[in-house]
Amino acid sequence: MVDFGAPWCPPCKVLLPLLEELHQEYGDTVSILKVNCDELPELAAEAGVMSMPTVIVFKEGQPMEKLVGLRPKSAYQGVLNKYVLTPSIL
Repeated sequence: MVDFGAPWCPPCKVLLPLLEELHQEYGDTVSILKVNCDELPELAAEAGVMSMPTVIVFKEGQPMEKLVGLRPKSAYQGVLNKYVLTPSIL
């Protein structure tokens, strides 16, 4: 799971604690990476990021789903549950 955002982006700041909760729930089953679009604009463009935050879920190196804009935690869980084992706390 890759989070494309920027430090100055208010919705991106709201997303950070949600991602931390997901990391705690899914543990080593899911890797969560953060990309600062200001520092790596080429990478953001290559991923087709048009607005922030954008979260892309990858499986075996291939993009599976893209969530644009801030979504409720359940939206991220739903996408992750499609592609990985269920979280250890369920």
